[in-house]
Amino acid sequence: MAVKIRLTRMGATKRPMYRIVATDSRRPRDGQYLELVGTYNPLTEPAEVKINKEVAMKWLNNGAEITDTVRNLFSKAGIMKEYADLKSKKGK
Repeated sequence: MAVKIRLTRMGATKRPMYRIVATDSRRPRDGQYLELVGTYNPLTEPAEVKINKEVAMKWLNNGAEITDTVRNLFSKAGIMKEYADLKSKKGK
């Protein structure tokens, strides 16, 4: 099973809010997901991002792929740097 960390759209028409979820890549965008990783609200100024780092790191360590948008959100939150540091320590 190919697991992806991606966004699912929530909210009303023209008022989007997104959940960051770990899901099977074959599932529909807004379908059932394995675990909730966080939320993203682009309408607030600045955009509000809440990410559970422990859950995100668990899925990254298990080999989950991440979409480009989620990668950008993780980078801004410092999760990608932490993951890269952890990965380089395992290689030594």
